[in-house]
Amino acid sequence: MLGYIWFFMIIVSIVCSVVTGRTDTLTSSVTEGADKAVRLLISMAGVMCLWTGMMKIADKSGATKIISKMLSPILRFLMPDLQPESPAMQAVSANITANILGLGNAATPLGIKAMQEMQRSSRLKDRPDPSMIMFVVINTASVQLIPATAAALRQAAGSSDPYSILPFVWMTSAAALIVGIILTKLCSSARRYKIG
Repeated sequence: MLGYIWFFMIIVSIVCSVVTGRTDTLTSSVTEGADKAVRLLISMAGVMCLWTGMMKIADKSGATKIISKMLSPILRFLMPDLQPESPAMQAVSANITANILGLGNAATPLGIKAMQEMQRSSRLKDRPDPSMIMFVVINTASVQLIPATAAALRQAAGSSDPYSILPFVWMTSAAALIVGIILTKLCSSARRYKIG
């Protein structure tokens, strides 16, 4: 669907540039945009490599296992349907740990794996169970200690202090997480009450 939307926007912009006689502006904007995209990718690559390397070091040193163990009691409360030592719970812990460390690129495949493992162990095969919904809510709020991608984008845009947003990122993501968890628990309880 998103591909159709992008295709429609491209066609509309080409038609508008032809009708208004501004094809030269469109051409220069396209080449300038492509140039900026490549520059942005190159400038972000360094920061992303740094934090991906830090994640590897944290993983090899056992720091991610420590964080996963610290998260275990919280995750058992939030996702009581999952067994504590199950592959699904391990995948969820790994994903949330990667998100906390601000590694969105590393967290994405872990999140997909976690959802697949949760689907495998779920009683409900045709719809998401409460643990899956809670997992999506936690991922959407994405509490991060170090928002590496946002900082890299700010640095690429010329910010003199790209990490100055940290307190605000922590506050807003924590608030979103708390509200999301409360609403998910309330909706889950109401649904169980209605079914029961």
